[in-house]
Amino acid sequence: MNSSQIETRVETIVRDVIDEMVIASPSPSNSSDRKIPIGISARHLHITQEHLEHLFGQGKQLTNLKDLVEPGEFAANETVAIVGPNRRIFSKVRILGPVRSMTQVELSYTDGVYLGMDLPHRLSGDIKGSAPVTIIGPQNVLRLPEGAIRAIRHIHMNPEDAEQLGVNNGDKVNVQTEGPASVTFNNTIIRVKEGLYLQMHVDTDEANAAGLDGANSYGIIL
Repeated sequence: MNSSQIETRVETIVRDVIDEMVIASPSPSNSSDRKIPIGISARHLHITQEHLEHLFGQGKQLTNLKDLVEPGEFAANETVAIVGPNRRIFSKVRILGPVRSMTQVELSYTDGVYLGMDLPHRLSGDIKGSAPVTIIGPQNVLRLPEGAIRAIRHIHMNPEDAEQLGVNNGDKVNVQTEGPASVTFNNTIIRVKEGLYLQMHVDTDEANAAGLDGANSYGIIL
């Protein structure tokens, strides 16, 4: 094989390698289309009007400290203390408004360890048979036989987002985070409802594991 033939052969191999790399590389536009913001949920609770008045006094209404991403939802000025079976306490746990049809406390796994609570891993709203919890307000104490959970990571979206992403309510997807401590969150639940803002919700344990800081944090649905 002369030098000309060798050069031709090398060029052919190089082109083949480049073609393989182009085919194997993910499409930047596809990745961008599946990029979603990630929000970090610190410990908090949702509350009924009845329980709110029990803890704070008759006629009490939640007052808005800061609007949340989801329309109509807000972090309230009102806070309570959460007491675990081991008598350890988290003070100033924020209530999220508006009031709901059930009272639910959402904690992380390490929160549960600190309080001595065996927290079931549940979707928000699924509190049947969940951990008992004691809540202390400025006027009274509330002891609930169930209501404390560790929330399953999930993605809120509206029907248009779901159609674009090719997912349905209740589907499970994997989400890869960005950054030097990137992780893949498996079994992330899709929650579809009209009016929801596209955002993935993780708790503080999950955020710390992935090095997320809550500001400009994103993930890619795989």
